[in-house]
This record gives sequence, structure tokens and C-alpha cells, in this order.
Amino acid sequence: MSDFPVVALRSVEIATPRLGASADFYAKVWGLDVAAEAEGTMYLAATGADFHVLELTQGERTALRKITFRVRSRDDLDRLFARASEADCEIITPPGSSHAPSGGAHFVIREPQGSCMEFVHGDRTKTARILADRPERLAHVNINSADIERLSTFYQEVLGFRLTDRSKLMAFLCCNSDHHAVVLAEAPINGLNHVAFLMPDLESVMRGSGRMIDHGFPIGWGVGRHGPGNNVFAYFVDPTGIVVEYTAEVLQVDDSYRPKSPAEWVWPPGRTDQWGIAPPKSEACKSAQLAVLFDAGRRA
Repeated sequence: MSDFPVVALRSVEIATPRLGASADFYAKVWGLDVAAEAEGTMYLAATGADFHVLELTQGERTALRKITFRVRSRDDLDRLFARASEADCEIITPPGSSHAPSGGAHFVIREPQGSCMEFVHGDRTKTARILADRPERLAHVNINSADIERLSTFYQEVLGFRLTDRSKLMAFLCCNSDHHAVVLAEAPINGLNHVAFLMPDLESVMRGSGRMIDHGFPIGWGVGRHGPGNNVFAYFVDPTGIVVEYTAEVLQVDDSYRPKSPAEWVWPPGRTDQWGIAPPKSEACKSAQLAVLFDAGRRA
């Protein structure tokens, strides 16, 4: 397998104008647990080993504050910091101890297109307790980019990710055996497209989707099966406009996997997934996928 300095997508931080409502949604409907609260930030955990997968912070508007990746070693952390500095990233927090409840060593940068990234090593974990119909961990984060080729090059050449597939509008990048941890979507503006949470299996995606519908959250797209990554999906819009996805059965890849080109990822007219059963994406979902920007004021 490729020599990845980044070994996992760990968590995302979201700014929300309705912190209480967002926390209630993710804890009571989406299926996460409150892991900690510190300095105005709520930390929510899935059922897997990560101490948390989601941070919620009060903000004037809904925004993506940061994406956090776990790094293989402290040496890799320092090497990544040096490479990010050379790549003209804004340094928000230099390498040092994290003051978050999850701990560990970390640094925080802003890449040239505006997304804030944290890299951690030695952060706290917990005993995994996988439960049906509840998220196990993050699966991927999808980022909108007005210059997808430039951002894809940054992920590959600076952060050490590998391109697994390229469709007409998206680039899929991996940092472990999952087909993708990051997806870059061609868009008129830079920002967050959606966040995907890994469920144990297809049955869990279906049951989780049923729970969402029972609580008044309609499916924005799905249930279906994607092409690149082969994963099952169901998309929803949370109370403050974040698009979130339940997914499962993500394709596992190794160095023998051959990336496919846009010409190879073409559906018949009217089809939006492999199965051919997913209806068109709702207008609310499409609008939300372009409405959440990066938090330009994010510091430390």
C-alpha cells in the first residue's frame, strides 16, 4: 500500500448560528454522542474509536471551520508542516500540544483556496462499540473548489494523498484503503459540499434514513449506490443547512487500483446512481451543497 503520512480523516468542525439546535440534532437524531464540551465547542463522537468526529462551535453563520486529519507519526507531522509552509499555506497554529479534549500534538494551516486544516498525532481514542443504524466514523468530506486541478495537486504533492478516480465534476482522493477520504467537486465557489458518515452496512443506512424521515428530515438524494467508491448513500440537510450523508460499503483499494477517467464514469440519461433507482437530487439539497463557505475568520 502507498506510504501515506496522513492515515485518516478524523473530524470536522462546523460553525453554527444555532448551537443548541445543532447539538440536539446530531445527538438525538443523527446518532452521535456528546463526548465533551470545552470553551464553547461541543465535541460529538460516533461509535468507533475516534474520541470525536464532529465539533460544533457557535458562529454568526453556518460555515466549515476546519477539517482534521490524523497523521501516522510525530516525524510525519513535522514533515507535513514543513511542506505546507513551503506551499504558501497560512500558518494558524504551529506544531505543539493540542488544547482540545482529544489532546495529541497538532498544527493548523489554511490551504491556498481557504479551507482550514488540522493535522494531529497521538490524540485520544476510545473503545469502539459499533451499533446498527448509528455512524461509526467519518467516511469522507466533499469540498467545493473553483480550481479543482490545483487543489487536487495540493492534496497529492503536499499532503501525500493519492488520486483514485476522476469523474467529470469530481476528484476522489485516498489516504488509506478507503477509496476516498476527500472528494473535490467542481463549483463556482470554494466551500463545503457535504460531510459523509460511515454506517456499518446497507441495513444501517436504510434504518438511519427511516429515523431521519420520522423526525421530519426528507431524503435529499438517494438511497442509491455511487459510481466512484461503489458506496451506498443517502443525503440529508441538517437544521442549519449542512448537507450530511449516511454511507456504507465503501470500496477498498490498494496500489493495484487503476484510476478511471471522466470518460469511464458516464451514466445513461436520467440515471444518477449505479442502481438506477435514486430520484433526482432535491432542489433544497442542491442549494445547500453550494451555500456553506469556509470560516475565513478561523484562528487557532
